[in-house]
Amino acid sequence: MKEHMAKLRESFWFIPAVLGVVALVLAQALVSLDRYLLDTRVDLTGSLLYHVGASGSRDILGAIGGSMLGVAATSFSITISVLATASSSYGPRLVRNFMADRGNQVVLGIFGATFLYSLMVLRSIRSIESDGSVFVPDIAVNVAVALAVVDVGVLVYFIHHIAQSIQVATLSGRVRDELSESVDALYPPEQPADSASAEGIVKPPVYTTVLAEESGVIIDIDEDAVLNIAADTDTVIDVHRVPGEHVVAGEPLADVLADRSANISADAVGRVRGSFTIGTSRTPRHDIAFAVEQMTEMAVRALSTGVNDPYTARNAIDDLTVGLVAVVQRPRPSRARCGSDGTVRVITRRVAVPSLIDHALDAVRIYGTGSPMVVQAGIRLAERVGRAAQDSENVDAVLTQLDLLDRTLASGDTDTARTAEAREQISLARAAITDRVPLAVPRVVIR
Repeated sequence: MKEHMAKLRESFWFIPAVLGVVALVLAQALVSLDRYLLDTRVDLTGSLLYHVGASGSRDILGAIGGSMLGVAATSFSITISVLATASSSYGPRLVRNFMADRGNQVVLGIFGATFLYSLMVLRSIRSIESDGSVFVPDIAVNVAVALAVVDVGVLVYFIHHIAQSIQVATLSGRVRDELSESVDALYPPEQPADSASAEGIVKPPVYTTVLAEESGVIIDIDEDAVLNIAADTDTVIDVHRVPGEHVVAGEPLADVLADRSANISADAVGRVRGSFTIGTSRTPRHDIAFAVEQMTEMAVRALSTGVNDPYTARNAIDDLTVGLVAVVQRPRPSRARCGSDGTVRVITRRVAVPSLIDHALDAVRIYGTGSPMVVQAGIRLAERVGRAAQDSENVDAVLTQLDLLDRTLASGDTDTARTAEAREQISLARAAITDRVPLAVPRVVIR
């Protein structure tokens, strides 16, 4: 359910559709109120309402509806243009951030809702020429004028918002926040109360293997549901996958472990399979590797010959540092979860943190050695992550990457002076990580 709600929030049609329905309901309600006041002969003369005849109301509503439809079309065109720019400059995966932007969804929804509202009120106006009677919904017409005034402010907001959202700092900040949310969800500071160590667990034999029925990317795994199923069936469920992995129909998702004397129903196996959400595209909510890849892709694309923007690459690496430092400071997550009776019921998997470190620093070593600025940012990332790491495996991964970067710089064709400086920085970073000494205030050099 949570995954479906998240998909709705990221869709470009959901909020505009809701606002469109609200506009239709509001139009009908206000027109009904106008009819009620007319039938009860309530005189609104002298109120704050602006009174015009049937012809004038039609002109006002026609102008509002037509202009709002044109503004909505223009706003949609601007949004598509921004999506194309972001996709080509920063990577197609970042298009999802624009699709999920609540501001863009609300703006397009308001413009469309104003058009629908004006259209519905317009059709309710009657004049003597049409059927011999006159009905002008003054309240509804005045609300349409108020909506038009609001739409002018919304248009100004949209121009400011779309100009701000395309900035590198905004894009990088969004991806950084998504990475931080993934870290908090998958690597919490404190282990859950039902967590346990998977080391030394005597696993029952494999009773049955749950196979995927469709191909795609695992978007989410409902571990709570798997835990409840294991407790209900008195089994242990060994989950083989993590969100972000691609599976082909027929490949194993999990093993249900139990003695052969157990009676595991096909419904229980189906419930385990239903705990895996399989889709077509990855999301960073429960896929920390994808969150790291998004930030790394920004840096790599900024270093491409078509963009050639090392400043953006440096900023992306610095923002990536925020998430990696946070994850290496967290305790290694427990792989087992227990039921209410204290018995281990679920064995899970987590993305290895060293692989995240390798992915980030491999990009610096492979694509960024031609830019001293990016190399310095990569060394700074390695030093910060290495000094913050609580696990020896993560420290070893950082030191290994620094050694690889050192060898790459020594054997490359980069500027000799800058290479010597970078290698000296690598030595200092290696010493700081090994000795865990406080960092000195860096010297700011403008080149």
